Amino acid sequence: MTSRPHPVVRTGADRLVADPTLVGGTRWGLVTNDTAVTADLRLTAIALQDAGAPLVALFGPEHGLRGAAQAGASDDLGLDEATGLPVYDTYLAADEALDAMLLASGIDTLLVDLPDIGVRYYTYVWTLVDCLRSAARVGIDLVVLDRPNPLGGLAVEGPDLDPAFASFVGRVPVPQRHGLTAGELALAVRADDAAAGLPTGPVRVVELEGWTRDMLWAATGLPWVMPSPNMPTPETALVYAGTGIVEGTTLSEGRGTTRPFEIVGAPWVDARLAPALTALELPGVLFRPTTFTPTFHAFAGEVVRGVQVHVSDPVAFEPVRTGVLLVETVARLYPEDFGWRLPEPAEPAVQDGSAQDGSAGPGREGPSGTGAAGPSEVLPGRRPFVDLLWGSDALRTTVDAGVPVSTLLAPRSHRPDAVLLY
Repeated sequence: MTSRPHPVVRTGADRLVADPTLVGGTRWGLVTNDTAVTADLRLTAIALQDAGAPLVALFGPEHGLRGAAQAGASDDLGLDEATGLPVYDTYLAADEALDAMLLASGIDTLLVDLPDIGVRYYTYVWTLVDCLRSAARVGIDLVVLDRPNPLGGLAVEGPDLDPAFASFVGRVPVPQRHGLTAGELALAVRADDAAAGLPTGPVRVVELEGWTRDMLWAATGLPWVMPSPNMPTPETALVYAGTGIVEGTTLSEGRGTTRPFEIVGAPWVDARLAPALTALELPGVLFRPTTFTPTFHAFAGEVVRGVQVHVSDPVAFEPVRTGVLLVETVARLYPEDFGWRLPEPAEPAVQDGSAQDGSAGPGREGPSGTGAAGPSEVLPGRRPFVDLLWGSDALRTTVDAGVPVSTLLAPRSHRPDAVLLY
């Protein structure tokens, strides 16, 4: 039996477990789930208890404390059997409800340890931001236990969020592939809130050791634990930075298969798609024709034809460009079938944001249902989900107008005042 190589990177959680005196306070709460582990695969909550940390409450995000609930769902355990601690469900808790939750828990310091994947519409960072703002309002210190961005910290892609489209799949103006760690994003939000005159409180980051911005996940030496049910590998996370927007269309993003977000298709797709995408000569990626049958979600039980996205060079690969051009190509090849997914009229959760892996939230119709619209069918109060994912209506209106989407893909970098710790 071979032992696992010693990780190159040491997470904030591992550092705090080794030395709980890094953080003050006498009654800690921890926002986490069972996908947040130490380098030796112990749950952060249990490892902190074993280290004698004054942990008194746990808070779960989307997917719940167990990390097993599907997108747009959580759990309400009440009590965690493993630690014996009370569990509070933060998912989609409004400002006042979250404030009351933190106060009821009796904590004086709130730790956040969630494995983000570096994509704006992945909701763990927005749970962090909601907790940061709530902690400021009620006078509780917030501490982020930092983790590597699995997509690295150099590449930045995609548009900033238009504040008019803020939701739980994007609270503040950051790019789609933002290139930040959770700790860096938290410090940036605090600085922006202070500049805007919003309440702010102490925010601290227990920083990573050994991480550099050029590292993708494999270089960290850390074990990959899928942070949500449809994020099985680091490669999935990289592709998801672009193909996550497919959730806003009438295509299947591969949910209900073993390769969600890496395979995309619909029953009406034919053999033209893979050659058309290959002809674009996009860097670092190959497209293979494929046929699949989802076991749940969009087109469950139906034979679906499409493509698999194979990343051949993860450094050269541009996921946002790839995802946008994939959507544009499908819209051009299949204009009678392609459309944008809409929430049902009685589905307010979609307007407020929703799901972690890019799902439009509880009760959304899939592509085989009725919640889809063509270019001229957008109704007041029924904003297409792709607008929330993209952060504005620019992608949808550009595709509908037949204008090349390349006009939306200007080169990006970190903003000049970005808070970069590494």
